[in-house]
Order: sequence, then structure tokens, then C-alpha cells
Amino acid sequence: MVTLPAMRLTGDDDPVWHRFGPDSTERRMLERLSERFAVRLRPRTLLLPDGTRVEVEGVDEDNRFLAQLVANQGAYKSHHRNKVMADMFKLVWLSRSILPGGQAILCVSETVAQAFSGWVATAARDLGVEALLFRGDGEIVPLLGHDRGGVTGLKQKR
Repeated sequence: MVTLPAMRLTGDDDPVWHRFGPDSTERRMLERLSERFAVRLRPRTLLLPDGTRVEVEGVDEDNRFLAQLVANQGAYKSHHRNKVMADMFKLVWLSRSILPGGQAILCVSETVAQAFSGWVATAARDLGVEALLFRGDGEIVPLLGHDRGGVTGLKQKR
């Protein structure tokens, strides 16, 4: 574990939503996640001792919950999977090295849920990343089962 005593959190007292507008899917995701975990999740910029800035899409005031969001809609594309993997990597790094003990949460849209197949789903479970699905109706449900069965939160299409 890396100790970063000079790290500063910017915007601690500021409920700024940054790039998430009032009607954005990302903002609705953060609001629902806040309800689910009974905390106030807001975008936050972490400033590391070397001057590096790290944008986190949702962090609570006590740094116990760290959330990244992938809200893409429409047709699934390979770059959605790349975004999921990059966000998982970022969450694991943050929760182990920068804000140790933080719960890593990755919340995705129904479109992006397809990225959680094969080894990506297994990696998320093994690394302790809580993968949640933001359904079209605004409900948030677990995306992965505890077994190796893959995606569980999607409604079956008829």
C-alpha cells in the first residue's frame, strides 16, 4: 500500500456535480447509489502529492464508497468494455492504494452490462468490485451473482 500523506481532496464541502447535468443519467445513477448505500455520493477530484489529478465520479464524505459510472446507451460497442475495464482498474487502485478500504462500486447501464461476460465478470468478483446495473426504470440491482454464472440483473427480453 502506498502512503500519500500530502493528498488533498478538492471540493469536500462543495456539492458540485461537475459535468453531470440535472437530467443526466450519471446524476440519476449517483442519486440512486446514494439512496442504496445511505450516503451522499458526489463527483470528486483527488489531488495526489505529485500534482496528479484523479477524477472520481462518486465519493462519499467519509471516503468509504468509491463509484465509477458507465451510462452509455444505444448499441453495445467494444469501447464500452474497455471503459468498464479501465474503471475497474481505477477503482481497485483507488480502494487499495489511495483511499484504502473504500468500497469499489461500478454502476453500468443495460447497454454496458454486456461487458460483464467471461473473465471480466470473474475479475470484478475476485477483485471485490461491486458491479451494479442501472435499469431503464431507475432501479439499481446487483449485476453479478456470487457464482460464476455471469450477469444476473438484466431483465429477460421477450
